[in-house]
This record gives sequence, structure tokens and C-alpha cells, in this order.
Amino acid sequence: MGSSSTPKFHNDMGVETIEINAGEFECIGAKPPLDHPHIYLEMGTGNEVVCPYCSTLYRRNETLGAGTANPPQAVFTE
Repeated sequence: MGSSSTPKFHNDMGVETIEINAGEFECIGAKPPLDHPHIYLEMGTGNEVVCPYCSTLYRRNETLGAGTANPPQAVFTE
């Protein structure tokens, strides 16, 4: 299986909102081993989506670069 181009984000920091510039992404909750099931979320035509597992609010911010986040440490890399 090849590597995925879908960005992954986590919320180890415990912030209420994470800003991203992605319409489709993966939320993992916290970093492993405390992660929740890795789920794909999609904003569709909206600008916000809430993860049903960890309740993190993800908000689209088109001024951010692809694959980045605010706060920056929310980006998960394996």
C-alpha cells in the first residue's frame, strides 16, 4: 500500500479549533497510542466540520498552505 496524500491532523494540544486548508482530511484525535479511530472528514461546501470522536472543530482557512495548520503542531506526520 502506498503513502496517502490525505493530510492528517491531531489535537494533542487540546485546543477547541484547528484551522486547516483542506476540504478532505483525516482526524486521528491524539497522537498514538492515545489516538481514536482514524476517520476521514469532509467539509463539502461548508467551512467547518466537527470530529464526531474528539469534538475538535476544524475550520477552513484558505490563507494557510496545503497540509499546514494553525496551530502548526496539529499536523500529524508518520
